[in-house]
Amino acid sequence: MEKGLFEKIDGLLIAVALSILACGLLAVFSATYTGSGDYFTKQLWFGAAGIVLMLVISFIPPRFISRASYLLYGISMILLILVLLFGKKIAGSKSWFSMGGFGIQPSEFAKITTILALANYLSSTDDGFRDLNKPLEFLKAALFIAFPVLLIMRQPDMGTSLVFVSMLLPIFFWAGLSPFAILCMVSPAIVVVGALLGTTYFIGSLVLVSLILLMFKRKVFIVAIVVLVNVVIGISADSLYNKLQPYQQRRIQAVFDPSLDPLGSGYNVIQSKVAIGSGGLAGKGFLEGTQTQLKFIPEQWTDFIFCMIGEEFGFIGSVILLLLFLLLIGRIVSNGSISKNRFLSVACIGIASVIFCHVVINVGMTIGLLPVIGIPLPLVSYGISSLLSFFLMLGIAMSAYRYRNQY
Repeated sequence: MEKGLFEKIDGLLIAVALSILACGLLAVFSATYTGSGDYFTKQLWFGAAGIVLMLVISFIPPRFISRASYLLYGISMILLILVLLFGKKIAGSKSWFSMGGFGIQPSEFAKITTILALANYLSSTDDGFRDLNKPLEFLKAALFIAFPVLLIMRQPDMGTSLVFVSMLLPIFFWAGLSPFAILCMVSPAIVVVGALLGTTYFIGSLVLVSLILLMFKRKVFIVAIVVLVNVVIGISADSLYNKLQPYQQRRIQAVFDPSLDPLGSGYNVIQSKVAIGSGGLAGKGFLEGTQTQLKFIPEQWTDFIFCMIGEEFGFIGSVILLLLFLLLIGRIVSNGSISKNRFLSVACIGIASVIFCHVVINVGMTIGLLPVIGIPLPLVSYGISSLLSFFLMLGIAMSAYRYRNQY
């Protein structure tokens, strides 16, 4: 046996991932206990397959993964195009292939292929990362994310598109993009939120952004251009909002006041908050949740699985699950920071960003703080494509740990 074999296996990451998966299996079992199909059995078998897949990926040397990254990215983009032509439309989005009774969602696998392709591009120099502070290099790197986002928006799937965008800033920051440039990218989102909340918030957000930009002591002309762009974007916020689909507008409105449409867009949020609130400190007990067992929330084993955990395991159970996610994300970032391989280092940051985005959005929409945009809770929500794609990501993170001393 190879000396130090177990030292090359990230036991902590495996233990945390399996713990989260176990929580997910319990949640899916409870959410489907009163006869909602064989979702638990499928989740169990594909969870086992995902674990095997994760371990296999962890043994593949990084040079083989990086060499295959562009090919995998190209295949995933072709699948995103094909799903627009031949995919099955579910819940208003044409984002699924129906194969043998299973639904396959190409956009889930496109997340990991995009991360790998972008990581390969950024690290494909002899000395350090590509200089993202050069406009041309920045544009080339951004196109890796822009292409799948445009295709996914055509489905349309706003939630998944947002996940792709979320990986951009952490990866670019890790690869050396200046904090000033990052603030310039973030500032329009801050101003748009302020504009949608009202004139006072709009002006306040502009003042805040302007003051922070001036703190970087860049040329006043450059700061003025950035502020002017933010003004134009803020003024256009209402027209951008009006271009959203009606159901997307209702979901945003439901965040501020679910009672505006209690039987429509606000229904899931209201029932989810009731379920979580009724769980109290320690929960009602496994299989004892009334909201869960009486199916007040449609298909709660998918995107609203967290409300089942809140109801049956209470505040304590919810916090334990969130701490497990924090530990998982922290471990992946740690693997990226200790890896001497630049490709795997960037990939780990992208993976951690995707998982973090999923957790924040899923929990946020479940407790009524964010719009309902159909984002699964990693390793917990039922979904074959989501489950396997996250195990693929964890396999890459384990590879970063195993080959941490290889350049």
